Amino acid sequence: MQRRYNSTGHVENFVEGFHLKLNDLEEATRGLGNKYLFNGRISDYPKPEFHVSRLKHDTGRDGLSGIQYASGFMDPKTGSLVWWSLSVGEEEIASAEKRLLETRYSNRTKEQAEKQGSFLGEFATSPAFLPSSRMGSFRFTFPVEEVLKAYSEQFCCGAQPVLRVYETVLYSQEVMYVVLVHSPANHRRFCHYPLLSHDPNSVVSYKDGRFIWRSQAMCNTHRYELVHNREEKQMESKEVKNPQFYVWDHVTVALHVDGQVLDFGVDRLRENLSFCEKGKPVTGPHWGFIDFPSAEKLVDILWPEYPSPLARAEPLN
Repeated sequence: MQRRYNSTGHVENFVEGFHLKLNDLEEATRGLGNKYLFNGRISDYPKPEFHVSRLKHDTGRDGLSGIQYASGFMDPKTGSLVWWSLSVGEEEIASAEKRLLETRYSNRTKEQAEKQGSFLGEFATSPAFLPSSRMGSFRFTFPVEEVLKAYSEQFCCGAQPVLRVYETVLYSQEVMYVVLVHSPANHRRFCHYPLLSHDPNSVVSYKDGRFIWRSQAMCNTHRYELVHNREEKQMESKEVKNPQFYVWDHVTVALHVDGQVLDFGVDRLRENLSFCEKGKPVTGPHWGFIDFPSAEKLVDILWPEYPSPLARAEPLN
């Protein structure tokens, strides 16, 4: 594994061109002394498949002003990549739970299915599922198809963008799987990265406007154990006596913009804007976070004609 410091000063251990599952990541990081990844006391937990149709871009107050001014997204530091994350909500969790059960107990009776209680939400505790933001107080949420269509029209002359396996990045407790999106015109520049696979065993794939994320570690603190009731063909969550910390994973999408702006127009930006509470651990600058009344005032200044109040990112029930 290689090591570097990112723009915020955090150490990143990374592997280019691979999305390493946790077993492979353990092999690649032996000797690094990561106490979370090598915690062998983790109880059984689900590894569901999420079908995600929305992307989110979190930013602070300075970033918000820059995005509004530019009418879109750019990379103010290196000019190269604009970063988004998968937006996973209640609908995605419910459908992932259904797929998990249908895969595990394909021959359940109707009565057994009706008795099944919800359990997957108990495990959805990592920052990947929370309404809070670690980057700043503002969140833009867009459909995947809209982002890729805008990218196609503005960067690919209408052609389909190319999606590639870019990196696996390991922080102390966080595993980030990065998908690279670029124009076909930049094939030579990025051809050494594998194309995003349709392999059902891959960590991330893309199909019909949705990223398919096969999560390897969806919990922040492991407070529950997954229990299989084989007789009733059901899955349940059971609280454990000694909660454990482990790594958690998520997926980011890096769009190559090469110093340009991915333009959505100021009105569309405002339609997709919401306020987020501060998450932990903070990875953006602390001055990027403000309270809700201050956020409302800033947004009213930037979009004085917009008729609706600033929305808050809603927590999972």
